[in-house]
Amino acid sequence: MLLTCASLLLATMGIGLVRALRGPTPADRLLALQLLGTSGIGVLLLLAAALEMPALNDVGLVFSLLAAVAVFAITRKRRHAPAASEAAPPTAGNTVSTAADHEQAA
Repeated sequence: MLLTCASLLLATMGIGLVRALRGPTPADRLLALQLLGTSGIGVLLLLAAALEMPALNDVGLVFSLLAAVAVFAITRKRRHAPAASEAAPPTAGNTVSTAADHEQAA
């Protein structure tokens, strides 16, 4: 029973990996990575009980701490990153203009 649950969690991890790679927005990718971390911890805890290896419980706890730190680091990096409109120069297809663009052109 425990191994069946672990295999189902592994299947959800596969789906989450696809979403993390193809996610249309950074928020989708972040949530998919959270799913991978949480499911991975669940798999470790289930395997610890099924295989009677208490060391896997410790590994799961360490992974849970690392997952929390990783989410904090990713969200902090995203908050301090320059916006896409500030980082990339305007292209020919960009039709959005601001007052600052008109002042520079004059």
